[in-house]
Amino acid sequence: MNRSNIWIHVGLAVILVTLAAILGQMDRWRSALQTSRERYNVQKIKPQAPIAAGVPEILVRFKPGTSLSEIRGVAAAHNDRLADEIESVPGLAVIDDLDNADPQKLVAEYSSLSDVSYAEPNVTIKLDDPIQKDERYGNDGVFYKTTASLDAPNDPLFDQQWALNNPGGDGGKERADLDAIEAWKTTKGSEDVVVAVLDSGVDYNHEDLVGNMWIRPANVPEYQDEELGAINDINGFDADDRTGDPMDDNGHGTHCAGIIGAEGDNGIGVSGINQHVKIMPLKFLGRMGNGSTAAAIEAINYVVDRKKHGVNVRIISASWGSNSNSKALEDAIRAAGDAGILFVAAAGNDGSNNDRWPHYPSNYNLPNLISVAALDRNDTLASFSNFGIKSVQVAAPGKAILSTWLGDGYREASGTSMATPYVSGVAALVVASEPSILMADLRKRILSTVDKLPALDGKVASGGRICAANALAGQIVKH
Repeated sequence: MNRSNIWIHVGLAVILVTLAAILGQMDRWRSALQTSRERYNVQKIKPQAPIAAGVPEILVRFKPGTSLSEIRGVAAAHNDRLADEIESVPGLAVIDDLDNADPQKLVAEYSSLSDVSYAEPNVTIKLDDPIQKDERYGNDGVFYKTTASLDAPNDPLFDQQWALNNPGGDGGKERADLDAIEAWKTTKGSEDVVVAVLDSGVDYNHEDLVGNMWIRPANVPEYQDEELGAINDINGFDADDRTGDPMDDNGHGTHCAGIIGAEGDNGIGVSGINQHVKIMPLKFLGRMGNGSTAAAIEAINYVVDRKKHGVNVRIISASWGSNSNSKALEDAIRAAGDAGILFVAAAGNDGSNNDRWPHYPSNYNLPNLISVAALDRNDTLASFSNFGIKSVQVAAPGKAILSTWLGDGYREASGTSMATPYVSGVAALVVASEPSILMADLRKRILSTVDKLPALDGKVASGGRICAANALAGQIVKH
């Protein structure tokens, strides 16, 4: 062997020894990492996991005739737990997987069973309102003044509520509003009408809301659920934590509640479109604006139960949504309709066409649902608002809307989230004026009495913005 071949072999040997050492060290690192994972029970993040840990993973609807005991048996056979039965939707179950398996795998397993109609993951729902600069404040933080009507209530910030009365100030268009002052000549609302706000809860101690908050009447029993137990729902229902305390720690639900029913003519803050009403707080969105489909369904199920026990809840206001099509959520909203409850939903804030890119729950084609787009103070479709001639029914004011906030505060916010409670509120005014009106007729009344707007031609099905005065007068706008 010549000298050059010797050095080649020596070099190869050195490379092999070095490579072996590196591989050995990698094995030691891998072993140490595995030991650490086992010691601290650290698991890989599932890239497609739809919901946070500790929340039930899937929703399953069993076929008619499947008993509750059979549902529990099926869950147990898969090492799962029946977290909740949705009584208003026969056969619908919230399933908690005890093995922390991939939700899509669970969906496939349950979907293959002969006694299952459908199974789906319990997906996350997150608030999507646009973050915008407050447009009504000067550099000193003081509201700009506008000219209010002499017939206006004495709420000191009422002249900033352009959606209720728009005299054309601040660059707005005169009468681009809901004609609230004219509507209030017929009714200012009724404490006999209950509107459920399905959101992040409500600050039920707010100075401008406390007089209009729903409190469970003494003759209505506390909420009983076989899986959740007895819940003292004196102030409403928190489906996120499954308790009777729906206190808002986000602010979104409080803002929506004030649009519907901040106490009017009380010398404090703002006025809702209903000066008098009862707001039922439902919490399913947490502090960061996140919630789950299952929690939303459980809250709707609660409302249906309360209606059956004599509470005159006529409307659910839902200022949220996602692009996830849930059959279970659709079935729950349909069940609310069967109970005579109107469901008002935000169309979404992507500035897109819902006919092409659906947004849920606003896109469900249900006879008790109204989907709402947002307008600015000039009766122009807000740039962020979704629309759809087939899938969005109506528009309402939704940009730079002043309403109640946490801690006796007030704040402007924008979004179809703000437009939605205006529709819910006008519906509540109609019910206050006509207590026996049926849900189907209520929906028809809202949609047939709009103010037609050129800006909405081809954008929403009704072609117009809701009008409280028209709705109360039963003034049908001919198409």
